[in-house]
Amino acid sequence: MSYCIDLSGRVALVTGASSGLGTQFAKTLAAAGCGVVLAGRRVERLKTLRAEIEANGGDAHVVTVDVTDIHSIKAAVAHAETEMGTLDILINNSGVSTTQKLTDVTEDDYDYVFDTNTKGAFFVAQEVGKRMLARAKGAAPGTFTGGRIVNIASMAGLRVLSQIGVYCMSKSAVIHMTRAMALEWGRYGINVNAICPGYIDTEINHHHWHTEQGKKLIDMLPRKRVGQPQDLDSVLMMLVANESHFINGAVIQADDGFAV
Repeated sequence: MSYCIDLSGRVALVTGASSGLGTQFAKTLAAAGCGVVLAGRRVERLKTLRAEIEANGGDAHVVTVDVTDIHSIKAAVAHAETEMGTLDILINNSGVSTTQKLTDVTEDDYDYVFDTNTKGAFFVAQEVGKRMLARAKGAAPGTFTGGRIVNIASMAGLRVLSQIGVYCMSKSAVIHMTRAMALEWGRYGINVNAICPGYIDTEINHHHWHTEQGKKLIDMLPRKRVGQPQDLDSVLMMLVANESHFINGAVIQADDGFAV
């Protein structure tokens, strides 16, 4: 017996869609019939992704957003709904990091990480959440009430790692943010969950796995391998499915067992 998750008629906003996990998430949602709004700062890359999705029969639109700017967030969400219709799904994916000892972290370093990973993620979810809540309360039009919000945290939010302490702190905050939103918004049919990926091979870090330090890190992993972006497809689809109404406030490790 096969099982198919059909997202036809749904619209998703994916932040950080211009590369890595965001690109993969957008492709996966589109393949399931979801209309996808590709959000980020690198517009040309988003346009290339849109063309690829459309060539495969999907529906996509591009919006520019800087998640560190609240006005940009509000404008992007409004534009997304104007172009594609009401947002049913949010993949809150934008994230940055620095590599340094805690004693070397400057105020600018700290703000750089927290402004995107924590503050930015919060206000993106808040802006989308307000619209979902308005529909659920009958104060705004829309055929689908409720929604699915998936915050992309990290296994580093569960297990502290050296050299990226501030990143770990920011993603730990995203985990608690997820639970707080699930508690407040769950009664309105809005399910808020988090995925905590482990080490994933993307264009940003691909070269690292071939260095001596990268090979040592791989050797420390439980199954001595790093994941691929598509390894997160199944957990993503489970959390955004129409049938997933009973999954709320979950923090799911997708790290090949590293945080155990």
